Amino acid sequence: MYSHFQLAKKYLHYYFAASNSKGHGIHSPFVFDFVKLVKNDRKVYQCYAGIEQVRSTLLKNEETIAVEDFGAGSAVIKTNQRKIARMAASSLKPKKFAQLLFRIVKHYQPVTIVELGTSFGISSAYMASAHPAVKLYTMEGAPAIAKVASDTYNTLGIQNVTVIEGDFAKTLTPLLASLSQVDLAFIDGNHRKLPTLEYFYQFLQKSTDTTILIFDDIHWSSGMEEAWAEIKINDRVTLTIDLFFIGIVFFRSDFKEKQHFSIRF
Repeated sequence: MYSHFQLAKKYLHYYFAASNSKGHGIHSPFVFDFVKLVKNDRKVYQCYAGIEQVRSTLLKNEETIAVEDFGAGSAVIKTNQRKIARMAASSLKPKKFAQLLFRIVKHYQPVTIVELGTSFGISSAYMASAHPAVKLYTMEGAPAIAKVASDTYNTLGIQNVTVIEGDFAKTLTPLLASLSQVDLAFIDGNHRKLPTLEYFYQFLQKSTDTTILIFDDIHWSSGMEEAWAEIKINDRVTLTIDLFFIGIVFFRSDFKEKQHFSIRF
């Protein structure tokens, strides 16, 4: 992964090169609507308070759990015995991005959602709460983490999430085989180039014109940037939005030319 200094330099370059955060100068009506109606939606939705209360509880939880890491590994925590509070501080999606996921689901109304990398269930709780028709499958390699996530859903009364435990290399293929299509996928489980591209091509087989793929930490390392570059040039991809910490991929056939946007967030 890049050092904090390298990431800071990259973020500054992104910030000054990206399109205006309010949508000024964006000529794509679809992207302009995304900026105005999704990214910049400042409404405080009813579910926000409850989910953030669970986050606060996790950040204070000093319980230690045993964790088996199938991904690129933690850049902060190196041992297998980890405190929930410390893991929550380093691995949960910040409120800003978790609530963006909620607004994306609320606006575009995907029904079948797959999340790779459950963590403690905060991001999936937001997405599952966005509208009642959502059926969300979230995948987590470590059983102890999956257990905490299940507790999160129970606390919030969320019943439309299915937790799938195990190594993604063994669990993703059978899950996708059981689904006719995937309307949205949030890929946040393995920050390495080759696995990320493998996930992209697997989801591509279940994608339609309206599918949305969201990749976490696209600038986390040179390998992730290479993966993001390859995803962007794929023939099926017609639009991407780079928010630095996440990248959003669309396949809409009504876009006759590829469009790639970098937007401040």
